[in-house]
Amino acid sequence: MARLVAVKGRLYGLLWGTDLAAVAPLRRRLIRAARLAYAVARDLADGQLTLRAMSLVYTTLLSLVPLLALSFSVLKAFGVHNQVRPTLLAVLAPLGDKGVQITEQVIGFIDNIRVGVLGAVGLGLLIYTVTALLQKIEVSFNYVWRVKRARPLAQRFSQYLSVLTIGPVLVFAAIGITASFMASTVVQALLAIEPFGTLIGIAGRLLPYLLVIAAFAFIYILMPNTRVRLRSAMAGALVAGVLWQTLGWGFATFVSASTHYTAIYAGFAIVVVSMIWLYLNWLIVLIGASLAYYYQYPGQLASRRREARLSARVTEKLTLLLVALIGRHYYRGESPWTTETLAARLAVPVSSVDTVLQLLLQNRILVETTDDPPAYLPARALESLPVTALLDIVRGADEEGGIGLAGLAHDPEVESVLECVDTAVRQSLADRTLHDLVGAGPPVPEEQGGTGH
Repeated sequence: MARLVAVKGRLYGLLWGTDLAAVAPLRRRLIRAARLAYAVARDLADGQLTLRAMSLVYTTLLSLVPLLALSFSVLKAFGVHNQVRPTLLAVLAPLGDKGVQITEQVIGFIDNIRVGVLGAVGLGLLIYTVTALLQKIEVSFNYVWRVKRARPLAQRFSQYLSVLTIGPVLVFAAIGITASFMASTVVQALLAIEPFGTLIGIAGRLLPYLLVIAAFAFIYILMPNTRVRLRSAMAGALVAGVLWQTLGWGFATFVSASTHYTAIYAGFAIVVVSMIWLYLNWLIVLIGASLAYYYQYPGQLASRRREARLSARVTEKLTLLLVALIGRHYYRGESPWTTETLAARLAVPVSSVDTVLQLLLQNRILVETTDDPPAYLPARALESLPVTALLDIVRGADEEGGIGLAGLAHDPEVESVLECVDTAVRQSLADRTLHDLVGAGPPVPEEQGGTGH
């Protein structure tokens, strides 16, 4: 055990004790890649990603047929519904013969569903089942991205609806266009000419990877209730796409070589194998999301999730900083700050910034705009708000849901000390308002400030 601890200590020192500015560019990239791998492996070891992948397996099994039924109805309107079966076969190809059986059963279920004759209640239940799956996915992605707030109901409905309608059309249209392009006479003629034939063959083998990577990137940008940069989404999608395709080959070999599942589970073997495959798929999706998060916020690579707690002093300073930054941009007529731009400006996790912002919103210090993503403005004139009032809000946070001052034992000596502290603070800040706080700080460089919306 002592040797293992020593090895872990040396590995940690090698990763985080190296000054990246002082090493060669190649070694710098290798260390950054190792840090990303370490952070994702740490998240896997914590167990939450695996638990959420298991939860998504259950929800997927309940929602798969309704999801495909709605997608099939949309695709039928665009005349590309014939692509559902081959695409489902391609996704379930690692299951071998069992994948063909599952595909035929699912297609049979879809054919038996008549969306037009379900009625209002049946159609509502169908849509609810599908949206429950998408909401579960959003919750899992929000967990990975340290986002505590879900989308508003109206925004959730509109975005989910776009996923259910536009998403399948774009995916299957891309597949159809690609197939038509590869079958065209021009391409077929080029196949006989070298080196074009070799290049087209390589492109054909790379195309499945590119489509999967594009699909993952789309999911990583759309599903979390936060702004995900395209570069970060592509980084996570690249790793997840390669893992997904590679795992498909390995799992297909495993299924073809394993006969004991059928001997043990008999007719249930197909269910067990499909659940394992679904679990591995969702786990890869969440691993890619975790990598995209750390790629976008490299400052979080060295810290565990549970370590992102704010002390009382840090909370006070962060609250004052947020009010100062938001107030300065407001009085200067500059673009308002969003959660992401504030987190980037202060080099603080988005979840910590969001916690303090919610406190300021609840106490009507700030107001949220209707933009997407929302920005923040002062809710009232800062000249009328003393600094001591803001500090009282921070100090009294969560008292309503926990132990309040009135519930604690009364001790004269303790009360005297606390009264001296309160008196000293109020006397030293007697004439200071939040407007003074806004005007006291140095100008914020525009390249560091928020771009608003």
